Amino acid sequence: MTIPFEEEELKENLPEEYPLLPIRDLVIFPYMVFPIFVGRKFSINAIEEAIENNDRYIFLALQKEKDIETPEEDDIYKIGTVATILRMVKLEDDRVKILVQGVARGKIKKFIKENDLYKVQVEILDKDEEYTESLEVEALIHSVKDLLDKAVGYGKQILPDLISIIKSVDEPGRLADLVASVLDIQSKEAQEILEIIDPIERLRKVHDLLIKEVGLLEVQQKIRNAAREQMEKDQREYFLRQQIKAIQEELGEKDERQEEIEEYQKKIKEAKMPKEIEEEALKQLKRLEKMHPDSAEAGVIRSYLDWLVELPWNKKTKDILNLKKAQKILDEDHYDLEKVKERIIEYLAIQKLRKGKGIKGPILCFVGPPGVGKTSLGRSIAKALGRKFTRIALGGVRDEAEIRGHRRTYVGAMPGRIIQAIKQAGTKNPVIMLDEVDKLAMDFRGDPASALLEVLDPEQNKEFVDLYLGVPFDLSEVMFICTANRIDTIPRPLLDRMEVIRIPGYSEEEKLHIAEKYLIPKQLKETGINKNLVEFTRPGLQFLIRGYTREAGVRSLERRINEILRKIAKEIALKGKKKKYKITKSVVKKFLGAPIYVPEKERKDEVGVVQGLAWTEVGGEVLKIEATKMKGKGNLILTGSLGDVMKESARTALSYVKSKAEEYGINPEDFDKYDVHIHVPAGAIPKDGPSAGIAITTAIFSIFSELPVSSDVAMTGEITLRGHVLPVGGLKEKILAAKRAGIKTVILPEKNKDEVLEDLPPFVRKDLDLRFVDHIDQVFPIAIVGFEKLKEKVDKKS
Repeated sequence: MTIPFEEEELKENLPEEYPLLPIRDLVIFPYMVFPIFVGRKFSINAIEEAIENNDRYIFLALQKEKDIETPEEDDIYKIGTVATILRMVKLEDDRVKILVQGVARGKIKKFIKENDLYKVQVEILDKDEEYTESLEVEALIHSVKDLLDKAVGYGKQILPDLISIIKSVDEPGRLADLVASVLDIQSKEAQEILEIIDPIERLRKVHDLLIKEVGLLEVQQKIRNAAREQMEKDQREYFLRQQIKAIQEELGEKDERQEEIEEYQKKIKEAKMPKEIEEEALKQLKRLEKMHPDSAEAGVIRSYLDWLVELPWNKKTKDILNLKKAQKILDEDHYDLEKVKERIIEYLAIQKLRKGKGIKGPILCFVGPPGVGKTSLGRSIAKALGRKFTRIALGGVRDEAEIRGHRRTYVGAMPGRIIQAIKQAGTKNPVIMLDEVDKLAMDFRGDPASALLEVLDPEQNKEFVDLYLGVPFDLSEVMFICTANRIDTIPRPLLDRMEVIRIPGYSEEEKLHIAEKYLIPKQLKETGINKNLVEFTRPGLQFLIRGYTREAGVRSLERRINEILRKIAKEIALKGKKKKYKITKSVVKKFLGAPIYVPEKERKDEVGVVQGLAWTEVGGEVLKIEATKMKGKGNLILTGSLGDVMKESARTALSYVKSKAEEYGINPEDFDKYDVHIHVPAGAIPKDGPSAGIAITTAIFSIFSELPVSSDVAMTGEITLRGHVLPVGGLKEKILAAKRAGIKTVILPEKNKDEVLEDLPPFVRKDLDLRFVDHIDQVFPIAIVGFEKLKEKVDKKS
C-alpha cells in the first residue's frame, strides 16, 4: 500500500553520497511513501548508516535479478530514487521494517563497497523539471486523469486521498510518477518509467500503460458481470424451482422431471457399479437433466440408463457346494449321462476347495442328436449349482450385433443377447445355455461365431464390452453351456475354447427307463390325469418305442406318450368315467393306429445288398447299399446323392476287389465285360463319408462272386487300397441303429474296439454279436453266405 505525503519542495542541499539499499522486486517513485522489509546484512547496515551519518537519506535501486543474494555493481540498475527514512522498526526475526519517502531521481556515478556496506555517489536528475506548456500536454494530463477515473470505476483499488492528490497535480512529471506508483505493472516496466527523464515522455508512457490496464479492467468487469448475471439467473431459477416444488407439495403434485432424475440417481447408487461405470452413468444423467424431456436423444439416454441400473453388476447367487445334493439333483433329472454329471461334480469340488475364489466358469459343449436332453441338462446343472438359468437360441443367427449389441447411434439400438441374458437372469454368475451353436450363419452383417470368441474365452471375457453399453462387463463367473448336433460346422477357433462332451443316442432299454421314470410322470402331470388311473406295461412301451419312433433321442417318444394320454383325458372328460387304463400293445395300436415302423428282417439274403451303418445329426441309421452288374465296358456308376468322399470309397473298393479277383475265384476279365452300378437308396438325401468303405467292398465282392450277403449283418469302417480297415466315428449311434433295426451281427474296425467296449453299456451289447476286424478278408467270412465253400473251391483249384 502506498501512502502519499504532503508535497514538499525538493531539498536544495541533498548530499552527494548515499548508503545503497538494493531492492529485489520494487521500484519506488519520488513523492511516494512505501514500507520496505529488509533482511540482508548489507541492507540493514545501509539503513543504520543513513540514520546515523547521512541525515536519514538513502539511495534505493532495483536489482536486475531478484534471486541474487549479494549483488555487485553490474547487478544493479544505475538509475534509482533518493529517499528519506521516515520510520524504522526492528522485527523479532532480525529483520527491519522501514517506511521511506521518495525524494528525487538519481543516477549512480560511483559504486563503493566497504565491507558489508554499499555506498554510491549520485547525480540528481529531476531537481528542476522543465517542460513547455501546450494544448497537447494539457490534453494528455486530462486523459490520464479520466483514464484513472475509469480504472477506479472498473474496480481498481486506490486510496481516495491519493486520488484527490493526483487530480490536484498539473505537473506532467509528478503526475506521471504518482500514477505510475499505482499501476499494476512489472518491476522492469516501472524501472523503464523511472529512467525516462523527460516529464512529457514519461507521462506518455504512463498514459499508454494506463490505457492497457483500463482495457484489461473493462474485460474483467464484463466477465464478472456475466458471471454475476449467470449466478443470479441460476439462483433465481433455484429459488423459483424451490417455490414450485413447495407449491406442488402443498397441492399434492410433484415435479416429474426432477423426480425422474432423483430416481435415476438413487438407482445408480443402489446398482453398486464399478467406479468408472458409475461415472459414465452419472455423466449421461447430467446430459439427460439438461435436455428437453421429450427429445429423441433423451429417450435414448433413458433406455441406456435403464440398462445400466438394471444389470447385476454386483449381484450373484451362492453356489451349492454340497456335492451329494448336487449329484442327487442331477440323477433325479437325467438318466445315465455319467460323464456330464462327473464333470459338474468336479467343478463343484474345485469350487468347494477354493471357496469360490479365482475359478473361472467352464465352457462346456454338449454334442449329440436331437432329443437326448442337452437343453434340459443345462437346467439341471443350474439347479444343482443353485444358479439362475437362461437360454439363448443361436440357430440361424447371422448378425454379429446379435452377440455384441448395436451402437447407440442406430435407431432402435439395444444390447446383444449375452447382456440381455445376464439382465434376464438377474445375477452375474448364471448358467447361460447357447443352444444350436453349430447352426450359426454369417453374411454381410458380420460373423456371429467370431463375436462369440471373446465371450467364450475365459482369458478375455472378464472385460467383455457390449457395443451398446460401451463399458466392460465381467463374464468370467458365468457358466456357458453350448449345444450342437455336430462338431464339423463349428469354427475351429470357437471349438478350441470349449470342452466337448458327447451325448450319444439312447438304446431301447434306456428309452424304456427314461419313459417310465421321467416322461410318463411328466406327461401325466401336464395332462392333469391322476397317476393311479394309467399304467404303461413294459410290452406296451416296447411296442410304442419300436413301432412309432425311430430316433436317437426321446422327443418323439414323449409326443407319442402325450398323444395317448390326451385321448385318455378326452374319454375321462366326455364320459366322466375314472376307470384304470392299462396301456398294452393293443391299446397303443387302438390310440395311435397302425405302427409306422415295422421292424422287418430281410425276407432272404440277397446278392449285392449290404446293410451299412451311417451317422447323422439325428443319430445312427442303417443304410442299405445295393450293387449290381450289367454288360458293359467296366464303368463304375454311382447314384444316391453321394459325396466326393463316398465316391472315392467306391472306387477304392472296386480297385481292391479287382486286385484280389483270382484269390477269390473271380474271373478278372469280368471287370472289363460288366459295368458296376452302386446305389444308396433315399436318393434325395445327400450322403458322404468314408465309413461305408467295407460295405461297398462287400457288395461288389457279392455281385462278382454271385454269393448273397447275410441280411442279419451290418457293418461300418473305412477301407484302404491294401484292404486294411480304418477306424470311424459315431460308433455308439451306429450300433444303436443296428439294434433298433433287428440286426444280429455288427462288423466294426478293430481300432475302435476299446472305445466301443468302454462307451457301450452291457445291456446294449446284449443280443448283439460285435465283430472287430482290421482287414477286409475278415469281413467276407462273416458277411458272405457260402464264402467258406467258395474258399475251399478256390483252394482245391490252386
